[in-house]
Amino acid sequence: MLNYGLDMSGSERDVALPDLVAEGDELDALVSAQADWTRPTPAAGWTIAHQIAHLASADANVLIATRTPNAFDAVLKQVEAAGSRYADLDAAAGAAKPRSVLLEQWRAGRTEVAAALRDAPQDRGFPWYGSQVTAALMAPLRLMEVWAHGQDIFDALGVPRRPTSRLRHVAFLGVIGRELSFHAARLPAPAEPFRVELTGPDGRTWTWGPEDAMQRVQGSALDFCLRVTQRRSPAETDLTAVGEDAQKWLDNARVFL
Repeated sequence: MLNYGLDMSGSERDVALPDLVAEGDELDALVSAQADWTRPTPAAGWTIAHQIAHLASADANVLIATRTPNAFDAVLKQVEAAGSRYADLDAAAGAAKPRSVLLEQWRAGRTEVAAALRDAPQDRGFPWYGSQVTAALMAPLRLMEVWAHGQDIFDALGVPRRPTSRLRHVAFLGVIGRELSFHAARLPAPAEPFRVELTGPDGRTWTWGPEDAMQRVQGSALDFCLRVTQRRSPAETDLTAVGEDAQKWLDNARVFL
């Protein structure tokens, strides 16, 4: 999983939770207006119902991890037993439910997760997949997943999606996920610092890393987020890389295993 050693700034923490709620509400408005959830999405074998079922299941697991941490071992054992088929099997089970039932389950779970993360001490750690995660970091992690799976649904429906400043949370996770990207590709993680410069939806520049870094990634924040969530290939983005390791990162960028 991600290297969660880097913390969020105070300002980022302050907006992450309301942004998570807003991201869920935007997707809710889209899918609740769709009567047919059997429509296929870009994820092979996944319909709209599979996407929502996956999000609902993940929210349920967040609640287990935050409320009864010791019980999260059972979740990890289920994942281990199913292996690479876990996500597909879990989503299929949820997608088999009536649309109205699944929608209400997802809505209730989102509300409970927001309340749980709001009430938990921001620096308190709880178990997650392969790591300990703080409540402060779980909000952007959930937002990233809602945004990424939401993108699959927007793409499936052919509906234009207006990028918002909420992308900064996804971009932040993409930046701190650089080590994960190299690990997943079975490449050594570079020790050299990287500079990331992204143009946000409002035209402002978002930056991470030292200004004089030799390894550099530049482009739109939207395309960076689409790349690190593996919704677009490097060739489908406007991203540019300076430096061999920066190019390797773009070729293998991800925020999850």
